[in-house]
Amino acid sequence: MPKSTAAPKPEEIRETLLDKALEERYLAYALSTIVSRSLPDVRDGLKPVHRRLLYAMRQLKLDPAGGFKKCARVVGDVIGKYHPHGDASVYDALVRLAQDFAVRYPLVDGQGNFGNIDGDNPAAMRYTESKLTDFAWALMDGLDEDAVDFRPTYDGEESEPVVMPSAVPNLLANGSAGIAVGMATNIPPHNVGELCDALLHLIKTPKAQVGTLVDMVQGPDFPTGGVLVENRETIVEAYRTGRGSLRVRAKWSEEKLERGQYQIAITEIPYQVQKSKLIERIAALMEEKKLPFLADIRDESTEDVRIVLEPKSRTVDATQLMEQLFRQTDLEIRFGLNMNVLDANGIPRVMDLREMLQAYLDHRQVVLVRRSKNRLAEIIRRLELLDGYLIAYLNLDEVIRIIRTEDEPKPKLIKKFGLTDNQAEAILNMRLRSLRKLEEMEIRSEHKSLTAERKELNALLKDDSLQWKAIAEQVKDVKKRFGTGKLGKRRTELGDAPTAVVVPLESMIEKEPVTVILSAKGWIRAMKGHRDDVLGGGDLKFKEGDSFRFAAKAMSTDKIMLMGSDGRFYSIACDRLPQGRGLGEPIRLMIDLPNDADIMHMTVYARDQKFLVVSSAGRGFIVKAEDAFAQTKNGKLVLNLAEGEKGVVCAPIPGTSGTGADLLAGKPADSVAIIGDNRKLLIFPLKDVPEMARGRGVILQRYKDGGAADAKVFTLKEGLTWKSGDRERTETDLRDWVGERAQAGRLPPKGFSREDKPFSG
Repeated sequence: MPKSTAAPKPEEIRETLLDKALEERYLAYALSTIVSRSLPDVRDGLKPVHRRLLYAMRQLKLDPAGGFKKCARVVGDVIGKYHPHGDASVYDALVRLAQDFAVRYPLVDGQGNFGNIDGDNPAAMRYTESKLTDFAWALMDGLDEDAVDFRPTYDGEESEPVVMPSAVPNLLANGSAGIAVGMATNIPPHNVGELCDALLHLIKTPKAQVGTLVDMVQGPDFPTGGVLVENRETIVEAYRTGRGSLRVRAKWSEEKLERGQYQIAITEIPYQVQKSKLIERIAALMEEKKLPFLADIRDESTEDVRIVLEPKSRTVDATQLMEQLFRQTDLEIRFGLNMNVLDANGIPRVMDLREMLQAYLDHRQVVLVRRSKNRLAEIIRRLELLDGYLIAYLNLDEVIRIIRTEDEPKPKLIKKFGLTDNQAEAILNMRLRSLRKLEEMEIRSEHKSLTAERKELNALLKDDSLQWKAIAEQVKDVKKRFGTGKLGKRRTELGDAPTAVVVPLESMIEKEPVTVILSAKGWIRAMKGHRDDVLGGGDLKFKEGDSFRFAAKAMSTDKIMLMGSDGRFYSIACDRLPQGRGLGEPIRLMIDLPNDADIMHMTVYARDQKFLVVSSAGRGFIVKAEDAFAQTKNGKLVLNLAEGEKGVVCAPIPGTSGTGADLLAGKPADSVAIIGDNRKLLIFPLKDVPEMARGRGVILQRYKDGGAADAKVFTLKEGLTWKSGDRERTETDLRDWVGERAQAGRLPPKGFSREDKPFSG
């Protein structure tokens, strides 16, 4: 039988409200994510995983002058000793620290395939090797000199640094990005030389303003270069508040070719943009005919980025073409600045540029003081031993006699010469070769040197001005090492903010006449030219079982408006329609038209054009094209329909279009003719129909059975025209059918069309 589980003691049970328990636990999780995963420390700019990676590599003696070790070995040590997380996430972090296109000053020197700017994945960790860079080594300078605190690792078997001494301003130099719970950070990389200039100025002028510091730190310096196109006021405001948005563009140039031709070469792309996806995006836009002036794009990149763009004609303006690309692709990005960090007390907050620089300097002062105290303690211990050695040299014969004759020489030496325990132990451990005269001279020289150094350290620890002078010298050394040469040269150029003029898409589309054809089964195409021979179907070819439905003369820069039987209006740009004399493409690939809906009307969009829309229930209203124009594939709901109803009519109102895109002509309309499924015709004044942007409308005609079939807006004096087979007929004597809105009407005149759609065909 299974053993019975003993009931818990009453004192072990705590009653807690569920919401309070959830609040406590989620808060603990959120704090852990913020402090131990997502936000960097303002002092060294590292997150825990990066700090542990660098420390583990240091423990493995992967210094810059040494050899490489397999990344798998590094990852194993990190997750086994310091960071109990997945090996994939740790390796991803290591790889990023080695990518010179992702990190401005790489912290890891990688050997092997560490990925590329195209977005290709790195090789597996068993194939790649790594060691620390000089920049990373400087970041940890002083770890063995009590510069920072250490804490036990997760299992208590090892210890790890709480923060790095950070001889280099890593946070601003390499930046950081992360998403925590309820907060995020996104700090761009900067130029070390400029940061050092700002640090030196801040040491000299502690109350310096952000604007003055921005004169030195001119903006982000991305590893992939590019051009920062923001005005100074925007940059200063972003660094003053710690939040902002900075525009970065690709660097390009115009290259002249033979016979007046040219090509555009893009040599630098914005930070964190994958080159392959960028080229795919541009190619897709060309396929969609949104870049009609661009003939070709080629990737000629080797180790350096080189993307070549070929315009269709030498008359195409290069600047205008690039502006269009900047607007539609990631050749221009907005970098969202959010300088949210953990301060020295582990509290997350958004800092401005001055606060970040000052926090780094304060950390360097703490490190300097701790290293100085550690060095002073070492000097004191060494001087103690040297004093003992000198006493031994002065009384060498007596010391030798005591050691040779006494069973316990240590107490005798202490008593005889007034030595300390450490001095006596050191004398007893001396080698015979140390008794030579030259050794005594070296000890006296070392004693003199250490005494002078002790005096300097005591003065340094007592005087803040000496401390800041020493920190300034350290900053100058960092600038000399990392702020000059190829590594220190600024990569991101500073450009002027682009003008507010936005190049419209239409200006980049070649304007030419087209005729848009829509079949009965919803296949749409655009044929070049205004084709009168296809307005009724003509010699057009259709899929088997399909036939002609609508045609419209337009320009390639126009938009086509369509009304569906679901009461929605849709729009399609003419330049997106399939070209040529083929069968076209299903319109449902371009708009989200429900399967149970059909297209009731198609026309060229003209802003001032008005339509009469009618539902199968005989209700309707007038709507302006501008109010019905849809911006998305989902369309725009205009005619509200009850269950079982559908839209049956979208009749243009003649004389309301103010553009040449709509080819309607004639006197202003004044009447509405509507006919139902019951073959009853009613004519009433157009002024009785309200104009609305959306709704069910008013009753236009009443029915005992069935509903509305067709409607038309016309001029009463000119008569009512309808289609009868291939001919058109007009009736001018309409007195018997003129009535008031919402009446039932009467049977149409003799010879009236028996088609379902006598007015619209």
